[in-house]
Amino acid sequence: MIRIDSPDVQEFEKEHLAALRSLAPECMVLLKKNGDFPLSSPCEIALYGAGARETIKGGTGSGDVNVRHYVTVEEGLENAGFTVTTKAWMDGYKAIRDAGIKDFYDGIAQEAKELGKSVFLVGMGRTPPEPRYTLPLDGEGKVCVYVLSRNSGEGADRPGGEGDYLLTSDEKRDILCCAERYEKFLLVLNVGGPVDISPVLDKVENVLLLSQLGSVTGDAFADVLLGKANPSGKLTTTWAKAGDIMPIGDFAERDDTRYREGVFVGYRYYDAAGIEPLFPFGYGLSYTEFAEDCMGFSVENGLVSIEVKIRNTGRFPGKETVQLYCSAPSGRLVKPLRELGGYAKTRELAPGESETLVLNLPPENLASWDEENDCWLLEQGEYLFSIGAMPIGVVSLDGPVTSDALSHSGGEADFTDWQPQITREIPRNLPCIPVSAASLGPIGHYDRESVGREHIGLENLSDFSDRELATICAGKHSDAEGMAAIIGNSASRLAGGAGETASVVTKKGYGAIVMADGPAGLRLATRYMETEDGQDGLDSDAFNSVLNILPPEIQQLIRMKLRQNEEKAKTNTVLYHYASAIPIGTALAQAWNPVVVEACGDLVGEEMELFGANVWLAPALNIHRSPLCGRNFEYYSEDPLISGKTAAAMTRGVQKHEKCTVTIKHYACNNQETNRYGSNSVVSQRALREIYLKGFEICVKEAAPKALMTSYNLLNGIHTANRSDLINTVLRGEWGFEGIVMTDWGTTNDKFNLGVYGASSPALCIKAGNDLMMAGSKEDVEGILTGIKDGTITRAELEACTGRILALSKELS
Repeated sequence: MIRIDSPDVQEFEKEHLAALRSLAPECMVLLKKNGDFPLSSPCEIALYGAGARETIKGGTGSGDVNVRHYVTVEEGLENAGFTVTTKAWMDGYKAIRDAGIKDFYDGIAQEAKELGKSVFLVGMGRTPPEPRYTLPLDGEGKVCVYVLSRNSGEGADRPGGEGDYLLTSDEKRDILCCAERYEKFLLVLNVGGPVDISPVLDKVENVLLLSQLGSVTGDAFADVLLGKANPSGKLTTTWAKAGDIMPIGDFAERDDTRYREGVFVGYRYYDAAGIEPLFPFGYGLSYTEFAEDCMGFSVENGLVSIEVKIRNTGRFPGKETVQLYCSAPSGRLVKPLRELGGYAKTRELAPGESETLVLNLPPENLASWDEENDCWLLEQGEYLFSIGAMPIGVVSLDGPVTSDALSHSGGEADFTDWQPQITREIPRNLPCIPVSAASLGPIGHYDRESVGREHIGLENLSDFSDRELATICAGKHSDAEGMAAIIGNSASRLAGGAGETASVVTKKGYGAIVMADGPAGLRLATRYMETEDGQDGLDSDAFNSVLNILPPEIQQLIRMKLRQNEEKAKTNTVLYHYASAIPIGTALAQAWNPVVVEACGDLVGEEMELFGANVWLAPALNIHRSPLCGRNFEYYSEDPLISGKTAAAMTRGVQKHEKCTVTIKHYACNNQETNRYGSNSVVSQRALREIYLKGFEICVKEAAPKALMTSYNLLNGIHTANRSDLINTVLRGEWGFEGIVMTDWGTTNDKFNLGVYGASSPALCIKAGNDLMMAGSKEDVEGILTGIKDGTITRAELEACTGRILALSKELS
């Protein structure tokens, strides 16, 4: 931990920004091209659009990062030597936008008053829509860039209408006008998720998904525009027209959201429904061109191996991703037409250069969940393998193969999953390899010792009172903290930190666990001073994303505390921690490159060491079930394989630093923000295992994260934090997870539920093996003690939860 007493840019900041700038182009996706780009040199450029000057570096809520500075598109172009000719347009747009933002928050306050609800609850996560405007498009130059932006955040789902999923009429008018007027035109998408750009797509010949790349967004864009870097990302979620968004399951219901589509999420749905999206999953172009040739296809002990040669046949250096898909036979279980089985990315290849990649696919990656027998199942039949859309071979399995019998966990859905008719054609000119089911044996490796493991004593806690144990499991809390704890600002040792362990932990001789929010970097107070208890923040930046919607009395308390701190700072040294904002989760996954993600994790781990955090509340790997989920930008993909692999890479990067760990979240089925504290996700056993738990399983088994966060929502009628089957049986018993499990912030607080379901129970959290309630409260402590008295939980169960917390505190100290 370092002590920075100068406001000047530090050497580590320069190094981290340079590293992020070099990585960011792999996260951009080139969606359409005609050869006009890249440009050979800087020039006059007409720059328009909401994201030109007001570029979005990342979404709102816990995914935000309080940075020293981030580079906008306008700034990045000027840094690169471009002359921006549209300053007047951007000045005019900003004035209109600022007025619209004020009206937006005034409207939320009025809406809350009419509903009789807290402004915080009504407004959290909602972002102002794009304003209506009419401004002249009179910028000089032959080159034009229009930057379309969209924002969303924790606490609210996307509204989906004009100015969000749909283009406004003003945006359509100006984009089409620019495409016609300027010799070279590029539409840039500064967005965290899909937008329906179909009304302009026929007329626009160059489209780049810039995404939201954190601190270096504008500089990285300028590098790509000038060809200093080549965008090599691929989509990790399907981009569909608004009218083609999956209509089968519920979304954003207040109380019960039924996942009726089953396993047919994202591209699995579009394949089954025969709908051609705007841009499919896995799609992405490059400035250059590539050729792929299958050089080998084999099976040994059930392991499918594919050898692929990739050659750069174009004019620019670039990287290419090889995507391996499998089409499994439908027998008792209806299977998706294809599923991603593996992927790999080349190094940067010069024109004419080639590289050979080998992809290995174990049999368990091809299995489906058999609800009747509670096991993974490979059905008899022909398995078709493809590289992208190119079929390369068939494996013929002569009988069914299963895993060992596992648990029936997660509860029951009250419906039958959608069962589409899947028709597939297998070319008969492909190599076909017969495989005997008897030669494979049980697939996968699962530890079924789920009973008892969670109660193994990690420490002798006989000298701890019940109250001390309960207090440790409730985290550090103050009766006066109120809303600050809910929005993740309740640490005393780290200004702006999200939380920490109770003071009794250090009094007993253990080290403190200090948490910083994420997942786009460390969200901390940028200016602070040291106190007897730790640190006090001097800015409102820890509250910036929600300050406008906090209740007036809370705003008043925050501002009063900040004024008091400023007075104290006059006689104390002001210190600084400026963190780096890395690309949003979706952008990182679009790299399809664990090396890029691991490097970002390594960078975050280094900043954790510098600033004094040892637990990062990230990565978030929930599934992009609907493109309208307001928090999707934090998450990686609609596909569980990419989600799990990307989370594992991030975990490895952070945990290269011995005293730092991640918290993978939100476990599980946290796929909407509407009434997030009290919504009930109703999901079948098969969909739960194949789609919503699979990414967590991959991450746990491949990277061994030391902490996990349960989700706000209920799963099939029970809060996830209260589900012993989800935590003790599956997570710890079947997957072998050995870390701590914590709640999301305020899960046990019933003030924030908007529907029929109550909050999760503190005592049942302990019963379920959910060790730590964050940010904690005196009600949590009393709830645990009541559970001891009435027999809901045992002292042994409470000791087990406390023991895991203390074991981690020792490991990270």
